Amino acid sequence: QVQLVPSGGGLVHAGGSLDLSCAASGSILRVYTWGWYRQAPGQQRELVAQITRGLVTDYQDSVRGRFTISRDNVMNIAYLHMNTLKPEDTALYYCNADVQETDHEGYRTYWGQGTQVTVSS
Repeated sequence: QVQLVPSGGGLVHAGGSLDLSCAASGSILRVYTWGWYRQAPGQQRELVAQITRGLVTDYQDSVRGRFTISRDNVMNIAYLHMNTLKPEDTALYYCNADVQETDHEGYRTYWGQGTQVTVSS
């Protein structure tokens, strides 16, 4: 079994910065793609950023240039550095990871619990 444990988040004024991290633990052979998602009240969960094992990144248009996703393939941790935060970035942020646990099977997708990011105007 694999667990994803997020940390970071909190309350910040508009224009400020926050860092999120997400650590994977358990039976892990390798992590393929990491993703950060967010869900604001009354809205659907949306992809914010993702990074492949080969470090190819993709961002939602609204955060491109302000957020940076990165990863540590040895420690199995993903990071999201958020700059120039706006009130519309307020949401519950979730990490997910595509994890291969053994050589005999493909990957499974795991989710971490949400961590709150609140940006005040």
